Amino acid sequence: MFIVAPASFAQARIWLDEQIRFQSDQPQVAIYNMPFLYHLSSKNTLSVTQLQYALQLTVNKHQSLRTSLIFDSNKNLLMQRVINQQHRKNNLFPITESVYETGKDLIEIMHKEKGNSQLFDLSQGLVFRCHIVYYKEISPNHLLSDKDALIFNFHHALFDFPSMDVFLHDLNEAYSTNQLTIDGDTNLRYLDCKYQI
Repeated sequence: MFIVAPASFAQARIWLDEQIRFQSDQPQVAIYNMPFLYHLSSKNTLSVTQLQYALQLTVNKHQSLRTSLIFDSNKNLLMQRVINQQHRKNNLFPITESVYETGKDLIEIMHKEKGNSQLFDLSQGLVFRCHIVYYKEISPNHLLSDKDALIFNFHHALFDFPSMDVFLHDLNEAYSTNQLTIDGDTNLRYLDCKYQI
């Protein structure tokens, strides 16, 4: 069973803007990607395997991170639909790995995360992605160090800046304990959402 509701005004505006912008013959540059870059503190490490599991728990908890936007032509209305893991053959979010050697390389990777219009698919509920950026080489032991970087990227139609604190809190809890408290008061709530997903 899917949870379905009308999209908010802000979601409809963003969706329509992208429909118009991406159907033109002009170069397609995304303006609603929200990448956040993180480095570990020095002398700390992070397990990529444990991070992947923590991200899965976090996305499973927060329905906004797995919500699709689909235009219902019968109702002439943009609708939100929460995607459940059992209805998705692939993961709810992609994890990409790459390597950088200089600060300029890392800036270029961030530029692509910010402006690439192909990173998200709102109709499929692909509104979040993680990009692991290793310094000089991909770690053979799947551990991130302080020179490596993490980029969490969200589509603004289903995520806003105040949501980042909740996301990071839950990701930290999931990473540290391998579980996540399910509490309706701490769910991500998109600022302009007409209903609480």
